Amino acid sequence: MARMSAFQRLVTKYQRDVDFLIIYIEEAHPSDGWVTTDSPYSIPQHRSLEDRVSAAQVLQQGAPSCSLVLDTMANSSSSAYGAYFERLYVVQNGTIMYQGGRGPDGYQVSELRTWLERYDAHRAEPRVAG
Repeated sequence: MARMSAFQRLVTKYQRDVDFLIIYIEEAHPSDGWVTTDSPYSIPQHRSLEDRVSAAQVLQQGAPSCSLVLDTMANSSSSAYGAYFERLYVVQNGTIMYQGGRGPDGYQVSELRTWLERYDAHRAEPRVAG
């Protein structure tokens, strides 16, 4: 939940300039699988799209105010982006501009914040015509 809080602060700060999107993929620690003791939720492994929708609704209650979509049951987004189980990206005009490390250890909201701050500062620099 600390990561979600940090992500929420980032969304709040940059929401006027950046479109944020959460893609909900398969559950990393399902209650009927590899259980972790620090999970605030008890979500079983998704066996249907309806299960994934229900789990995403739980996530959305504590998620930032940004769009939330679901991965397919074949986990095509997770596979395409190597998101297993969480990862941060910046995509601009179809090009990956930033790719964070794989979660849980490589998932660093502070690293994304630094990237956005540099990008924002670069955009604000005056341009001189030559």
